Amino acid sequence: MSEVVIAAYDWLRGLHILAVIAWMAGLLYLPRLFVYHCTAIPGGELDEVLRLQEHRLLKFIMNPAMIAAWIFGLLLIWSNAERSGGWSVFLQWDWAVKFAAISLMTGLHHIFAIRKKHFEAGTNNWPQRKYRIYNELPAILAIITVLIATVALR
Repeated sequence: MSEVVIAAYDWLRGLHILAVIAWMAGLLYLPRLFVYHCTAIPGGELDEVLRLQEHRLLKFIMNPAMIAAWIFGLLLIWSNAERSGGWSVFLQWDWAVKFAAISLMTGLHHIFAIRKKHFEAGTNNWPQRKYRIYNELPAILAIITVLIATVALR
């Protein structure tokens, strides 16, 4: 099995990048929808449209993309360990920071899923401003992750 993962490294890397792009698009767009949703009249047309958009974005794009990004990312880690002859490289600071940033992105994903449920139930108690702040966090985490992956990790 290790030989297959090593041989498929470039494919795994490409699929991982595509999954991350889709996931990040959702992480950046969903809280923006929440900002607009804060102004919608409960039960009104805009409220219904935003509920549908939020649901589809999370269920059909973000959830599959997050799962795929994690699977392909873990397979890349395994492939790197097999190619480099060990797992000790993953104990370095840059891997720890990247893993922490990715874990925070996953946490944000789950927070957004919970907030979507609040909108669906009509119990949203967060103001627009809070969603605007949360809208910036995925971008900051993406910058950290990409810079570590492209500059620090070798």
